[in-house]
Amino acid sequence: MRNDKFRAYKLRVGGKSYNEISKILGTPKSTLSGWFTSLILPQEAQDRLKKRVYEKSIKALIKRNKFQTHLAEKRARQIRQTSKTELGRINKRDLFILGVALYWAEGYKRPRLLNGKIRTCHPVSLTNSDPRLIVSFLKFLRETCNVPENKIRAGLRIFDHQNENYLTDFWQRTTQIDSSRFGKIYKAVSISSQRKKPFNTLPYGTIQIKVSDTNLYHKVMGWIDGLSF
Repeated sequence: MRNDKFRAYKLRVGGKSYNEISKILGTPKSTLSGWFTSLILPQEAQDRLKKRVYEKSIKALIKRNKFQTHLAEKRARQIRQTSKTELGRINKRDLFILGVALYWAEGYKRPRLLNGKIRTCHPVSLTNSDPRLIVSFLKFLRETCNVPENKIRAGLRIFDHQNENYLTDFWQRTTQIDSSRFGKIYKAVSISSQRKKPFNTLPYGTIQIKVSDTNLYHKVMGWIDGLSF
């Protein structure tokens, strides 16, 4: 028996694959296939080959999943960028409709009660955790409603695991509201502490934007009535 063929047999019986043997000996896999036609492998070698095939299939699956995830993320970025340009520039009318819609969805609309009677003073108040939404609503207040800067106030609600100084600074920079118009920070036990939500569901806590202006409140409520079908 040829020396290389004998070595190939030993490697194969030891559980080496065709690819491994071909790399070690430089023998084409087609030649190895002819040599091993009638070769019966011991159970240990069969187990090793099965394990190797399984591990290769797992690696291939992981690689494919990573590639598919990369493609999905790329498609998502492309779709978002395209849709962003489709919207075009926001004009004054768009900002007006946007602000009314935001308040309709997120603003405080229920009349305030005192001793079971509707009070005559009502603030414009909106609470949310999304910085972009808050910035859009403030733009509506400042540019559409012409609310004086000194009438816009803010209040924070943060949770037990969050840094008070960091979030105060974050929201002051985001809203461009002076620190003197930020109220006392309210701390609450997060829902995550009760194991009902992930701890990072609200990474910035929530902020309330408030304007004490009853006339503006009724104006906004009238705009909402006009916006509804």
